Amino acid sequence: MSKILIRGAKVLGGEPQDVLIDGETIAAVGTDLDAGGAEVVEADGKVLLPGLVDLHTHLREPGREDSETVLTGTRAAASGGYTAVFAMANTFPVADTAGVVEQVYRLGRDHGYCDVQPIGAVTVGLEGKKLAELGAMHESAAGVTVFSDDGKCVDDAVIMRRALEYVKAFGGVVAQHAQEPRLTEGAQMNEGVVSAELGLGGWPAVAEESVIARDVLLAEHVGSRVHICHLSTAGSVEIVRWAKSRGIDVTAEVTPHHLLLTEEMVRTYNPVYKVNPPLRTERDVHALREALADGTIDIVATDHAPHPHEDKDCEWAAAAMGMVGLETALSVVQATMVETGLLDWAGVADRMSAKPARIGGARGHGRPVSVGEPANLTLVDTAYRGQVDPAGFASRSRNTPYEGRELPGRVTHTWLRGKATLVDGKLT
Repeated sequence: MSKILIRGAKVLGGEPQDVLIDGETIAAVGTDLDAGGAEVVEADGKVLLPGLVDLHTHLREPGREDSETVLTGTRAAASGGYTAVFAMANTFPVADTAGVVEQVYRLGRDHGYCDVQPIGAVTVGLEGKKLAELGAMHESAAGVTVFSDDGKCVDDAVIMRRALEYVKAFGGVVAQHAQEPRLTEGAQMNEGVVSAELGLGGWPAVAEESVIARDVLLAEHVGSRVHICHLSTAGSVEIVRWAKSRGIDVTAEVTPHHLLLTEEMVRTYNPVYKVNPPLRTERDVHALREALADGTIDIVATDHAPHPHEDKDCEWAAAAMGMVGLETALSVVQATMVETGLLDWAGVADRMSAKPARIGGARGHGRPVSVGEPANLTLVDTAYRGQVDPAGFASRSRNTPYEGRELPGRVTHTWLRGKATLVDGKLT
């Protein structure tokens, strides 16, 4: 059917309303709407949000299809309520040319579970020595506007300045993985008392904070946009807050795992908790939550980082860094931000849909749930509580830190331009 009536949904957590989808758009919003032959979805008070947008996803294709593919990654995204994701450039080959970003873009378009917008590399091969083809990637069919060497830091100040100058010409943004490499050689976890007790190499907070401080000053000097990936420390929050007070065009993201987990988890030596940047202290977690609530941190981004079993089921030092996150992100945000009273559902929609869409330029996404807007929507059973079982994930990988943990909320339906990609918790 081309018409779908979502009956009795709490739009952004408000009073129950009906929402009528006609084709690819929202045709009506109100109470007691006439179904008129439409397929009816009984929301029964579930929360209706604009489709989620993830500005930081690793889909691994091309080159690491043993971890994830565009198909499996977008299926995972739809399961988590996402209608658009931005795919990071650290693939094999690296997405540093128009040809590679167009390949990723076409794979996303062909599979159809959510929109895929490639992120282009800042430097050739992520090597930090020479700018990649930024203009060509922007002018390609993929229309790239976000550039990042994520996984590696653009640590050369001259290269970073040139990148900021280049993207300014077309309104692009450089998304920085803030990690001073000399300060993190051999790092295995957050530097502090716990790392000393465990005998693991420390990743100091200053390695992140010093790069952020430099880059916001560069962005101010150039008059360009910079975005901070996976901000993780209380000190980083203060630097971004200061930069925004000066009118510097900086945005920042936090991951769900940095909102919930701390370095104490590493005492298990379970590599599922090994991630970059590392899990920090309880003080940092508190600062991150407060910063997301007050708008200093703009968005939640998953940093969905799938790995095959053998890359995680090994000793800590040899294990890969990263966690999957697309299918659990909204539940973690409900637990850490909504149920603590720091955000309401309208705030969640702002941080997980509207702002990431705006930062990345995801057209048709992050729009209000109102008449005439694209029907990119997700329906959430916020009363649900259940244990995380990675065996049921749509992702090809299972490296979640939440296995067996009880989390609230479950996405039941996702619509991409009026087409259901998830119905009653099952992919279509």
